[in-house]
Amino acid sequence: MHAMEDTEMKRIRPFAGDEVPEAARRLAASREFLALFAGMLGWSEARLAGMLREVTTPTEFQTRFFLPVVRELERTTTGGVTFSGLEYLKRDVAYLFVSNHRDIILDSAILNAILLDNGRLYCQAAIGSNLLINDWVTDMVRLNSCFIIERNLTVKEMVTSAGARSRYIRDLIEENHYSVWIAQREGRAKNGDDRTQHALLKMFKMSGPKEFAENFRELHLAPLAISYEWEPCDGMKTDELYRKSTGEYTKTPEDDMTSMYRGLAEQKGRVHFAIGKPVDEELEEITRSPNNGGRVAALAGCIDATIHENYKLWPNNYIAHDLLNGSMRFANNYSDVEKDEFIKAMNRKIERLSGHRSILNGIYLNIYATPVTNHLKITARDK
Repeated sequence: MHAMEDTEMKRIRPFAGDEVPEAARRLAASREFLALFAGMLGWSEARLAGMLREVTTPTEFQTRFFLPVVRELERTTTGGVTFSGLEYLKRDVAYLFVSNHRDIILDSAILNAILLDNGRLYCQAAIGSNLLINDWVTDMVRLNSCFIIERNLTVKEMVTSAGARSRYIRDLIEENHYSVWIAQREGRAKNGDDRTQHALLKMFKMSGPKEFAENFRELHLAPLAISYEWEPCDGMKTDELYRKSTGEYTKTPEDDMTSMYRGLAEQKGRVHFAIGKPVDEELEEITRSPNNGGRVAALAGCIDATIHENYKLWPNNYIAHDLLNGSMRFANNYSDVEKDEFIKAMNRKIERLSGHRSILNGIYLNIYATPVTNHLKITARDK
């Protein structure tokens, strides 16, 4: 049984030991990988390949390759990255960051850059197996401290897989003192409505003590709100939601690859990462719920409330909310120039899509307006 567990863990964990230089050499020989990232960094392919051939540890890969990529993308595709809430994190504690999800690669990558810049350890990030589109993507993410969450399983396989990942995450935090980043739901929130899947919390609970509060207290769960001024892949998300509503959408690996590339390459404006206060004090109150389903729902609501409250609302969010509701309620939160720029960008992206224009406009506006709606509900509740 122990050997089976070792085999399972080896299959999902990041690369380690001799696997690291072998994977780095495979990347150095991948023409598609070299062309993509040499272009992003402004390096020659020969320079990038030579650097990769010298990589022998995950830390070398992260500091020599991945962090320079993230910092270059921050410089060229964002209006600056800011963060808050680092004061909530103790230096000697590993945390489980449960995060809203906007961009496939950058959500966890920017968090790791923030942590490293502030003297914290790199955290391991969860990635769905559906995103391991080809060999070089698999090599890159497993070199970059990602572990794999399997998708498209039977019910029986799902239970077994969830149990293994629950133990893996808990061991990382408790035994190895590595923090973990994981999205609050499977896939990105395409419509801007950030909600924690109850199944995810049930998965966390599968390992550890039976008592609810003690179980989750061990994980040091910290909600994370990620806000992009310009939503990565907003046009693609609008198209996907529209086609899903008409029953004409089937996702392909090529769609995921395009989302990854555009999320990295397109302009994102200002970016803010808000680390929330770890969910500890609330656990005692949550435990008073009479059944496990109620406790899970209450914990999900607590995470969602923190993310909605901490979400950094940009002028675009207020503009979209006013346009969607035909109002000027938030006119003091943006200028006429910002409103004109938003409308022009929306028109440019919607014109590329096929479908009923007013419905497409509504979907696009909702992507930006929903965080305002969620924020208003939380602030009204707290008054």
